[in-house]
Amino acid sequence: MNTYQNINGSLENRFIKYAKIDTQSDPESPTCPSTMKQKHLAIELVNELLEMGIDDAHMDEHGYVYATIPSTTDKIVPVICFCSHMDTSPDCSGEHVMPIIHKNYGGNDIILPDDESVVIKLTEHKDLQHQKGNDIITASGTTLLGADNKAGVAEIMEAAAFFKSNKEVKHGVIKILFTPDEEIGRGVDKVDIKKLAADFGYTVDGETLGSIEDETFSADGATLTINGVSSHPGFAKGKMESAIKILAEIIDKLPKETLTPETTELKEGFVHPVGIKGHVEQAEAQFIIRDFTDEKLEAHATIIKNAAEKVLKNYPNSTYKLAVNAQYRNMKQVLDKHPKIVEYGVMAIERAGIKAKKQSIRGGTDGSRLSYMGLPCPNIFAGEHAFHSKQEWVSVQDMEKAVQTIINIACIW
Repeated sequence: MNTYQNINGSLENRFIKYAKIDTQSDPESPTCPSTMKQKHLAIELVNELLEMGIDDAHMDEHGYVYATIPSTTDKIVPVICFCSHMDTSPDCSGEHVMPIIHKNYGGNDIILPDDESVVIKLTEHKDLQHQKGNDIITASGTTLLGADNKAGVAEIMEAAAFFKSNKEVKHGVIKILFTPDEEIGRGVDKVDIKKLAADFGYTVDGETLGSIEDETFSADGATLTINGVSSHPGFAKGKMESAIKILAEIIDKLPKETLTPETTELKEGFVHPVGIKGHVEQAEAQFIIRDFTDEKLEAHATIIKNAAEKVLKNYPNSTYKLAVNAQYRNMKQVLDKHPKIVEYGVMAIERAGIKAKKQSIRGGTDGSRLSYMGLPCPNIFAGEHAFHSKQEWVSVQDMEKAVQTIINIACIW
């Protein structure tokens, strides 16, 4: 048994140091990384890895961090990669994060000091019910915490330090990958799979203690463009066909009681308008389409198409165009071909003394795309909760179990 110990709070100290570095990504930026401040954390991680004696640790021009922990066994073992992302969500400020450790959590609501209207309520955060006596880390009430995914980063770094300090522990070659811009869907855009040279991977970016996720949404994006007829509004009778109003009618025709994010759960997909812009002559709506099978994605896109055609029957001089583009696909289609990856992940969790929970993600991870780039890659828990919000929290004890799980995975392989 290769038992990890969080000596002198090294794990939470790492996490707090990383959380204080602003790495918020920007979907409007064309660069990679989308914000140069993400490189501040990347440089810190490289320096720490080099100090551990991991000599090839480096950051590339795009802000990706690569590192290799050499094998300690003579056996021929698959090369395993552990991956987490460094950026935080644009949905909530990541500037001047002030992490707070709530020692020996007593089981009550947590009121955050810098904005007492921000309360982490026990009734709303069910996993808190299992945290009594543990140490909970939150932000101070004005920012997100960044446990998504700096908890995963800290856990991989802690596991790396363990392996470098315990060379008698047998494992194969371990690759480390830290990515930018996952929160804006570009996390593996510039990853060098050939340089990474791993056989299988695990992202460390999950939520509840013990969870391993082998299935994600499949995802498409869609742009619906309406070309209407513009006319001077004072002389528009019988002439104007407003693209704005046509687009509004089409959106109103979409399902309201089903197929929306606010009405679906578990394995139910949705069609979700996320942006609208336009003028009388031309208007455009951006959609995200999500479900667990490609066939259902196609059916959901057809719903938008049918709504557009129905509305446009009343506007004979206007036209529409629906452009659908693939974003990522359900990684289960790849992982089912390599069952040992998930099997060993479950075994590693249970060796850490936890009940493993195999789950599906109503979203995607870097692992979704990595799986289709030749690196089959399920997602294991990091312990992060209420991500993208000021109520975000993580348990130190859950993080410790994640570190032990990472170590177990490498040793099992």
